Amino acid sequence: MELIDQTPILVDRVYDKLRHAIATCALAPGERIRQAELADRLGVSRQPVSHALQLLKRDGLVEETGRKGLKVTEIDPAHLRDVYQVRAALDALAARLAAERVAAGKMPEAAGHTLTAILDKAGAFSDETPTDERIALDIAFHNQIIAMSDNRRIAETLEPQFAHMMRSMRLVLDVGGFRAKAWQEHREIARLVLGGDIAAEEAARAHAEVAGRETEARLREGRTLRHSA
Repeated sequence: MELIDQTPILVDRVYDKLRHAIATCALAPGERIRQAELADRLGVSRQPVSHALQLLKRDGLVEETGRKGLKVTEIDPAHLRDVYQVRAALDALAARLAAERVAAGKMPEAAGHTLTAILDKAGAFSDETPTDERIALDIAFHNQIIAMSDNRRIAETLEPQFAHMMRSMRLVLDVGGFRAKAWQEHREIARLVLGGDIAAEEAARAHAEVAGRETEARLREGRTLRHSA
């Protein structure tokens, strides 16, 4: 038997690291990609970095810039609008399916406890809580609703878009008023789901639609300010 080639595994690990760095804006929108520098920072050769960047290019997270090579893709308002439209439909479906499972007595008790624990953790946030921590818990909330829906295809469909959404979420989660309102809406969605009320569907849809509109508006506002400067 021959030894197994571990290169694909290494590529996946590099891909995950770079994708997370882009999602959290550690690699900022518009930032030029320097493969040799990334390889040094990750302690790997340039080959797995090059392969990982091609996967990120497929995801729309990096793009060619002619002779200058690759750069992190800018956050595009129209693209985010489309992503949030899809998310609104799937979040609504997940919330309805989860509520139906509760109503039918098919929801594991632990699932409800996990959702409640997420809300409790959010309730302990202060003004000093880092934005990245807020974003991570926001995503955890939505992922838990999806898990409670017992429909794996919802997660599979949305997962490739989470990096795009994470980059944009800091635009609205840095705003105190919207930040508080978002968790009020989360609590209402959770209340409806845990009560087995299919009104959770419309609550989840409305929440995602508002988040999409707020994000798109702030992106367009930012572009207008940069262009007029």
